Amino acid sequence: MTTVEERFLPEECWECILKRFLNECDDYNRYLQSLSILSKQFLSVTDRFRLSLIISNETIPLLPRLLQRCTNLTSLNLTRFQGDLDRLLCQISCFPLNFTSLNLSNQHTIPAHGLREFSKKITTLTSLTCSNIVSLHNNDLVLISDCFPFLEELDLSNPKNIHGKVNVMFLVLPKLRKVNLSGCYSINDRMLLHLCKNCEFLREIVIPNNLFVNPNGIAFAIRERPGLRSLTFSGTPGRVILVTNFPQHFIDSLVSLKGLTCLELSCLHIPDDLLYSIAMEGLPLKRLVLGHCTGFTSDGIHHLLSKCQCIQHLDLQKATFQDSFVYHKLSLCLGNLVSINLSHSNHLTEITLFTLVGRCPLLNEIYMENTCIGQMVFQLHKYSSLLNFVINPQMKSLHLASNTLLYDNINNIFASMCPNLELVDLSNCVCISKGIVQVLRHCKIMHLNLSSCPKVNLHGMNFEVPKLEVLNLSMTNIDDKTLYVISKNCSGLLQLDLEKCYNITEKGVKQVVKKCTRLKEINLRHCCKVSTDVALWMEMVLSSLSLRKIKTPPHFCPSHRKWKPLLNHGHGCILC
Repeated sequence: MTTVEERFLPEECWECILKRFLNECDDYNRYLQSLSILSKQFLSVTDRFRLSLIISNETIPLLPRLLQRCTNLTSLNLTRFQGDLDRLLCQISCFPLNFTSLNLSNQHTIPAHGLREFSKKITTLTSLTCSNIVSLHNNDLVLISDCFPFLEELDLSNPKNIHGKVNVMFLVLPKLRKVNLSGCYSINDRMLLHLCKNCEFLREIVIPNNLFVNPNGIAFAIRERPGLRSLTFSGTPGRVILVTNFPQHFIDSLVSLKGLTCLELSCLHIPDDLLYSIAMEGLPLKRLVLGHCTGFTSDGIHHLLSKCQCIQHLDLQKATFQDSFVYHKLSLCLGNLVSINLSHSNHLTEITLFTLVGRCPLLNEIYMENTCIGQMVFQLHKYSSLLNFVINPQMKSLHLASNTLLYDNINNIFASMCPNLELVDLSNCVCISKGIVQVLRHCKIMHLNLSSCPKVNLHGMNFEVPKLEVLNLSMTNIDDKTLYVISKNCSGLLQLDLEKCYNITEKGVKQVVKKCTRLKEINLRHCCKVSTDVALWMEMVLSSLSLRKIKTPPHFCPSHRKWKPLLNHGHGCILC
């Protein structure tokens, strides 16, 4: 006779089963929570699959338990934490974990004491991100080198204030492979040369565009690293372009990088000579970014693309030559294209979009924000032969925000041409109304952004949209009837943004929270008709096991004693 225990599989068996299942998922993290709520045994198993942890202030009371349970963590993100970082890092260092990645971005300073203690116990770190630090000092660079001498990736981008002339010559990181120095405006040519000379494994570098760095200096530096695979030298959109020409010495050094697969030269003046030279050498580029650049022509970019046909990611936003005829010609060279950004052009219409979708079989992501899509709507009959037969099953993401001429009939064409669409961004498309329902009917939408679309109407959605997880309806005129439709047909919803939806009430919100059983986050900021009655909110929060964050409407004052039972019920939902 078997015992009760013998009827259950041991955790090792479940771990093998779940590992096999999760390995076949594109984003297995989405499934971990669902599996973990089935049983305590599954919770124990899934904890071992968690590789990353994001710590916020609300996480702190649970942190010791989390670090004990999740023993295979390799990535730690502290960007959302606002408090004593030194103390937090010391606390984390007491657990026997093998972190390889640490993100300290958006903090005021580099936590010196905490990092020293952290590095004494955790010696496996290979990636450190310190982006958007308010105050950066030379001492911080010395500290990083001392604490983590085996770093392979370092991001020091966009410090807010640099105290003294931050000198990367203080960095002694012999195994460094990837470094991001964008926004570090005290970096000069001599420092870049030192970095390239002393980091023999360097493969990727992001160089700041400032008064102290010039193409000749870059040329000397990259000559020291012929194995470089990725070079980024970019300005900032809207700022003065500091580099207006690239001398032959720079061009010669650039094309000597025979293994270069990624080149980003945003917000610069690019001559056709540079593009012709790259084409002549046939560099194996897979990613090319010339966004917000001036100087080059359609002939130059066509010559490059015709010779370098391995390009998968192309960014030509705000290029001065853009028109539909040019992209009809360029599309013939883009057989391997996966992603393209053509935003901010007053000359591109839906014809460009249809041409790319039809002629680039591997294309799965398009950015065409703030263009003239919709301008050719009355001439689409001329392209009926193209539209009737083109289907691109690879297309997953369309970013079409701020296309003020985009109408519903164009959306219907998108839906028929791209049946596997998962993400659609139509924010600020003021003419969108009922047509979006057809997109939801015919596609597999998971993420839909309709923010600032005043005419949007979902009342006709009388069918289930089970895959929709993120829905942004902020600053629209939707009402409780719309929320009822959502609650009935969008059972898989995880995030719902209703900020500044002035026509909704607590009745509609309550219905959504009750019926959308996977909902984790809802934004009700500035929803002035939503009541803040404590009984209503207690019922709403307790009715949802999944709800974790509510951005509250105006007049919400949780400091009053009557809210104490709600705030202390232990459900884990944050009201903010």
